Amino acid sequence: MRACDVLRLVLVTCGFFFVVPSDEVKALTKFKESINGDPFRVLSNWNASDSDPCHWKGISCSKPGDHVIKINISGASLKGVLAPDLYLISYLEELILHGNLLVGEIPKEIGLLKGLKVLDLGANQLIGSIPPEIGNLSRVTKIILQSNGLTGSLPPELGGLKYLEELRVDRNKLEGIVPASNDSDFTASLRGMHTPGGNTIGLCRSSQLKVADFSFNFFSGIIPKCLSYLPSSSFQGNCLQVKEIKQRPAARCASAPQVKNSPGVNNTTQNPVEDLAKHRSGSKPTWLLVLEVVTGILAGTLFLAALLTAFQKCKKKPSIIIPWKKSDSQKDHLTIYVDTEMLKDVARYSRQELEVACEDFSNIIGSSPDSLVYKGTMKGGPEIAVISLCVNEEHWSAHLELYFQKEVAECARINHENTAKLLGYCTESSPFTRMLVFEYASNGTLYEHLHYGEGCQLSWTRRMNIIIGIAKGLKYLHTELNPPFTICELNSKSVYLTEDFSPKLVDFDSWKTILSRSEKSSGSISSEGAVCVLSSSLERRHLDVQGNIYAFGVLLLEIVSGRPPYCKDNGSIVDWAKEFLEVPEVMSYVVDPELKHFRYEDLKVICDVVNLCIHPSCSSKTSMSDLCNMLLRNIDTSVSVEFRASSLAWAELALS
Repeated sequence: MRACDVLRLVLVTCGFFFVVPSDEVKALTKFKESINGDPFRVLSNWNASDSDPCHWKGISCSKPGDHVIKINISGASLKGVLAPDLYLISYLEELILHGNLLVGEIPKEIGLLKGLKVLDLGANQLIGSIPPEIGNLSRVTKIILQSNGLTGSLPPELGGLKYLEELRVDRNKLEGIVPASNDSDFTASLRGMHTPGGNTIGLCRSSQLKVADFSFNFFSGIIPKCLSYLPSSSFQGNCLQVKEIKQRPAARCASAPQVKNSPGVNNTTQNPVEDLAKHRSGSKPTWLLVLEVVTGILAGTLFLAALLTAFQKCKKKPSIIIPWKKSDSQKDHLTIYVDTEMLKDVARYSRQELEVACEDFSNIIGSSPDSLVYKGTMKGGPEIAVISLCVNEEHWSAHLELYFQKEVAECARINHENTAKLLGYCTESSPFTRMLVFEYASNGTLYEHLHYGEGCQLSWTRRMNIIIGIAKGLKYLHTELNPPFTICELNSKSVYLTEDFSPKLVDFDSWKTILSRSEKSSGSISSEGAVCVLSSSLERRHLDVQGNIYAFGVLLLEIVSGRPPYCKDNGSIVDWAKEFLEVPEVMSYVVDPELKHFRYEDLKVICDVVNLCIHPSCSSKTSMSDLCNMLLRNIDTSVSVEFRASSLAWAELALS
């Protein structure tokens, strides 16, 4: 036995600290064994012989370290099934496996996790019905099962969850009615929704429910009155009897699989509503039956004509629900419903008008293996930058299409003087085209000016103005948008400059991250590879605020020093600058030697902000709002300051 193990055993025996029970370690080990694909090696440090899983990736424990309370592995492209043994982690509060490639059914044993507060299995490939045992999660506040292949009806037992605040089951194949109790008691009773004690159960009992999404399933019937406070988008794309909310075509609803009877309901017993309908039809006179038949034929003819008309329109405009499927090499087909309603307020350009604006796509101003950036001028309009994705149609998947639309919708809500404005998008099938159209900042990137331009163009005051502009843009993205928006790759190449050197933040490189991750995970840009990319990229949009703050600190060093973020000779700019940042006597060594003068007071503020950004203990407590206010309060960017700093300032200003 190793010395450290002996010491640990002695400490445990003496009661100095706790250990996680062996049942919980066993459950985690079983979970790892049920995973047959881990391309990013997330579970690489899950060692079955290690009795302390609290340092395993994705695992969080209670403060004493005696129980596992959280499993959070999102967007890791894990392939496999959910191990039923997870119920052994009796103190588990959060189970978050969003955006993986998990298959099979949801184990009913999940319902034994009495302390569970968050259950997030969204954006996987789970099938089967939602186990009614989930209704036993008495403390749960959030259930997310969206974007799977779940079938069957929604368990009415969910209505017994008195703390449930968020329920997302959209984009599945669920059917039946939305279970309620206050205004649907008769319907509920016909469906076997009564408890043995005679009390009706349903979502109307969940008084805490604030967010719910039932869209793009096959739910029928009406919207319960008790859920009328939800936005209409929560019910779209179903088979509900609601005219004012976009629903599925009748043909799609007719072909939907029938709802299976609930357990305990006699399959041979007919629905009382059907019995009543048959009784009434049998008592009708012959002439009325003939009239109904003729009316039915006329209605059917009109319906077919409407379908043909809609089909013609679909050639010109994409429908709200578009079926996509996996590559032809796979036997089974995964249907994804892509919602284009989110793009209704975004301008759509044709490929032809962008081709004319960009001089037959000959004016290339940027390129990467995954995209090309063209400069163009709209007829009678502004200069534009057009990002064209370099993806073959056979490699384009449903998840990438959904991500493209969500990315357009995300970018469209941004409107700030220090961020590039999205003007519109282009989607065409012949030739296959996916493009984004941004306003163009005509002075190139900050990277080009820092490392390839003339040093006199970026005077100290001009650099301070650029820094403050970037800070204002990030403050807007992080604090004024809800949910927040983050730049996937924040660096000097993602900062474009206008003619007056005002910075514009852009996010052209987000597609590079998406497509490269897709290729790494599956060898080609296939549907499976895109599943993890979709969810993790969208989550990163909202959650990687601290990553942006760290990158902002690195960017400040790059602007002040004129050095690239990484140099082969000196390594990382952060490692190089650390010895200068906190020592006043040598702080000036950080400044770009190209600069003839600078203000030490400004430099001190910049170094303080950099330290807050790059130190993890500080950055977790620091917001862009705080950093932006620090810069605005303590840095004077007026031209007169630069004149006072140097007698040559007038001449330098004239040269620039």
